[in-house]
Amino acid sequence: MPTCSRGVACVRCAQSPASAENAKTVSVLCVHLQNDNEMYEPTTEAERARMTKVGNSFKEQLEISGQFDVKPVPEKMAAEIAAGQTLGECGGCELDYGAKLGVDRIAWINVQKVSNLILNLNVYMADVKEKKMTFVRSVDIRGNTDESWTRSLKYLVKNYLLPDRPSPSG
Repeated sequence: MPTCSRGVACVRCAQSPASAENAKTVSVLCVHLQNDNEMYEPTTEAERARMTKVGNSFKEQLEISGQFDVKPVPEKMAAEIAAGQTLGECGGCELDYGAKLGVDRIAWINVQKVSNLILNLNVYMADVKEKKMTFVRSVDIRGNTDESWTRSLKYLVKNYLLPDRPSPSG
């Protein structure tokens, strides 16, 4: 999986058919870790693995909902995203990626690590054609563990993004 020194993991998944006729196509462009204390507490391999796990979990939850048909990000584009500016801070580059992919929506996740005890998980989704954000939500995480990251994402998706849909077990 392509990564860069700034803590970006671009996640990919296998293409699968939409669960519903009116499902929106979406590509999850990347999971980015903003480590506010990189100089004192460098990003760990465990955190890089968590980025991949959270990205895959997010795509799975979108697919299961039937509201989204998740389209993969080609490896070449994933590498370009990882090497480029941070999504959401790049003057619309994320919309350009979405246009190149031909999807209705693009999404990305940013995890801000303030410390090993305080983190924020942020999920962003934008309509590519309308060029506007359709979903922005953040949840606070207490503790830097696989379980805390996974539970935070599931909570955010279940309660804010897809409140009327059951969440996957686990």
